[in-house]
Amino acid sequence: MNIKPIGDRVLLKSFKVEEKTAGGIILPDSSSKEKPNMAEVLAVGNGENLDGIKVGQKVIYAKFAGTEIKMDDEKFTIMDVKDILAIVE
Repeated sequence: MNIKPIGDRVLLKSFKVEEKTAGGIILPDSSSKEKPNMAEVLAVGNGENLDGIKVGQKVIYAKFAGTEIKMDDEKFTIMDVKDILAIVE
């Protein structure tokens, strides 16, 4: 199934962050940790105020922004472009 945001919205997929200790032990992800607020843009809407956001870019977004959805055992976030704080280059 294909998800296409409308208006000034974008579809994002967060990165999985693995933490390592100094000794090289990988710590598993737990629900008590904060989720990362960096993601990859998978799709953009057809709005006029997209501020140069393009598919494939990595962005940083506001902490509690967007609506999280789950499809095909994957989690995505749809949010307004105004909640994107920066583009990572």
